Amino acid sequence: MKAHTAGKKMEVVYTSDSCDSDSREQKTVDLGHSNKRHLDDDLLRVSKTKKLAEDIETVLLNHNKLIRVPLSLADFTNLRVLDLSNNRLEELPEVITQCQLTTLIVKNNLLTDQSLPKSLLGTAGSGLKELNLSGNRFAHFPEQVIELRSLKYLYLGGNQISNVSKDIWKLQNLQLLSLGGNLITEIPETVGLLNHLHALVLCDNLIEMLPASIARLVNLKSLLLHKNRLRHLPREIITLRNLTELSLRDNPLVVRFVKDMTLNPPSLLELAGRAVKTSAIRYSAEDLPRTLIEYLQTANCCVNPNCKGVFFDNRVEHIKFVDFCGKYRIPLLQYLCSSKCVADTSSSETGGEPSSSMMRKVLLG
Repeated sequence: MKAHTAGKKMEVVYTSDSCDSDSREQKTVDLGHSNKRHLDDDLLRVSKTKKLAEDIETVLLNHNKLIRVPLSLADFTNLRVLDLSNNRLEELPEVITQCQLTTLIVKNNLLTDQSLPKSLLGTAGSGLKELNLSGNRFAHFPEQVIELRSLKYLYLGGNQISNVSKDIWKLQNLQLLSLGGNLITEIPETVGLLNHLHALVLCDNLIEMLPASIARLVNLKSLLLHKNRLRHLPREIITLRNLTELSLRDNPLVVRFVKDMTLNPPSLLELAGRAVKTSAIRYSAEDLPRTLIEYLQTANCCVNPNCKGVFFDNRVEHIKFVDFCGKYRIPLLQYLCSSKCVADTSSSETGGEPSSSMMRKVLLG
């Protein structure tokens, strides 16, 4: 995969295998960069010869001034690749669903939530493997995309999308999901069910937290998280042994390298509960009300190996740098029972503070 930038917000995009120039020249109609508003006549001249129209597999209409998709595309019965990028399209007509496309590129247009057909599945079935809708004006994740079960590469970056469909898990063949340059605040747990995902692009959003299910993406090689609002990462992320690219720059966890402590005075209930647990005082249903017994069962152990304490509602948040696959160290959030434990964990870490070279790798991804 070769990285380059695309979309209105300079989203990182990865070129898929299907974009490689493997089609023979005589099977391509290239009307790109014609600087025209209408290309109907040009396509009609080609489609008049039925045999020629049947041979065409690729039509390039990119970098024009198109305000609508030519309906004559339906005459190209073996069309596989259609590039409509960098035009002025506000709508994709039903004719798109009549083509047996494997690649559809409509990036950098004027498409909105109302621009797509009700269904992207047409008479040709669901053979679409690559869909690029980046650099448009979508405010919501287009649910029609979920129907495309053969999809391998999905680009939705550079829009104004604020949500990710919880049904994203249904795209079981997805290898690349690019959502950079949007307004996304939350990633659903179901993303962790995309078993074949190799690259996940979430940069330049408003994400504050990642779901722990990210750790299920065992084939993930690239995770781009820069320019978000992340203050910590889920600890489970260190199990992603195939991850070779992790970009974290321009997040609070990197910008500040925080070692925040959030500690309010513990309640009497908390203090009593800690005393019972740390002293291993025995009790039964005859000794305590049911509510107190249930409360005592919610005790959490302090992660400091030198501490045997517990906590309930009152805890200290501490950022610890953890070795990641021997490449660099990443900041993870851990919970401690008191501020004294922060000093203990800091002094007992053999690595001490992250070296400048390790920090640089995290910053630059």
